[in-house]
Amino acid sequence: MFVFGNFLSAAAAILDQILWLYNLVVFVAVVLSWVSADPFNPIVRALRSVTEPVFAWVRARLPFAMLGMLDLSPMIVLFAIWFARLFLVRSLLDLAQRLH
Repeated sequence: MFVFGNFLSAAAAILDQILWLYNLVVFVAVVLSWVSADPFNPIVRALRSVTEPVFAWVRARLPFAMLGMLDLSPMIVLFAIWFARLFLVRSLLDLAQRLH
């Protein structure tokens, strides 16, 4: 069972890094939305193509994500990432530890 424990430990570490990276991408996208970034810049387009589908999904599922002109979907996504890192990654690590 130690092999499966090592697999879960590695999967938890990779998932944690992916979530951390997406957290950073969302944060940069939010900061770029506050300034007048060139919409034709390839970096800005890449950030929007990675974050906008998730933001649109949150806006479609949670009607309170849009309060007039205020878009709360990035904050909801950041909280979801935070929750996933605290709950899911730690649960995987605890399970991996028990299988060792």
